Amino acid sequence: MLIILAMIKLAIIGTGGMAHTHATEYSKIKGVKLVAACDVLADKAREYAAKFAIPHAFDDVGKMLETCDIDAVSIVAPDKFHSPLALQVIAAGKHVLCEKPLATCHADAVKMAEAAKKAGVINMVNFSYRNSSALQHLAKRVQAGDLGKIFHVQAHYLQSWLVGKDWGDWKTSPGWLWRLSTEHGSKGVLGDIGVHILDFASFPVGKIASVNCLLKTFDKAPENKVGEYKLDANDTAIITVNYEGGAVGAVQTTRLATGFHNSLLLQIHGEKGVFKIELDKSYGEYEQCLLLKDGKSGPWEPVKAPATPNMYERFIKSIKKGVNDQPDFDRGAAIQQALDACELSNKTGKTVVLK
Repeated sequence: MLIILAMIKLAIIGTGGMAHTHATEYSKIKGVKLVAACDVLADKAREYAAKFAIPHAFDDVGKMLETCDIDAVSIVAPDKFHSPLALQVIAAGKHVLCEKPLATCHADAVKMAEAAKKAGVINMVNFSYRNSSALQHLAKRVQAGDLGKIFHVQAHYLQSWLVGKDWGDWKTSPGWLWRLSTEHGSKGVLGDIGVHILDFASFPVGKIASVNCLLKTFDKAPENKVGEYKLDANDTAIITVNYEGGAVGAVQTTRLATGFHNSLLLQIHGEKGVFKIELDKSYGEYEQCLLLKDGKSGPWEPVKAPATPNMYERFIKSIKKGVNDQPDFDRGAAIQQALDACELSNKTGKTVVLK
């Protein structure tokens, strides 16, 4: 039986940089109340709670779930904690939005998806670039056949914070340093932003059938170490993708792209034309070049997409309606499978088929 909640009481686990975005966005949604914040560092939890007028702060998730009246949880902790925290939250019967990547391996992601289904809770993974109304509109058109058969996909996600200070000095910030260290739970650029571009490049086109991947870690400091952080996580990923529908794709991501602050691009080429989206230019508009009746290429034209809900709004709407929107944990697990396959491909030097 569907229970309609007049007010959804929400908790946020993890109070780092991205958690500020979660709190800000939830605060804009009618019918949502932020009631608790949790962080292993009690002072951080209290400071965060005070900033966003959240009444309760905890340093223990179990205690929070036992003592606080909560309907749903956002998990914004480092990657390696996603799986144990989500399973704990699901076991308590709470709806959950989890940051990406869903887990650090496919097996754990599958456990999370299965647990959420068994518990009957709304589950979503925060592929935040699904917030782009242009991507949502473009995906619907591709899936409706507006480009006909898809042949070729080109995509990149480029950042530059390892070669410049546009985002601050990474060598002095734990918030950046942990992303470069496998010992601190990082899967490198592949797990951090490669997860986004793989979702971005397959959401409109369809399932990934196989990948061939090259990962590279560059020297960045004396002995590749800064304080307690060993800098051994990958910095660049080059991925060749085969899609189940027969298309092929070239996907790349790096943190070493001078001049590209935070750049996502996707081009989808089909038998009827091409769609191109660049989030640096717009979240709500993309470009198209379609073949004309005489077989010649038409002009490049802008396409303005209708507004769509963001991820936080989708999550809350799902809870209220009792119908799980996308991307759910199954989708998160599918992308995690592709990430695992990329790591295996890099290790073996072979193409890896996703079963």
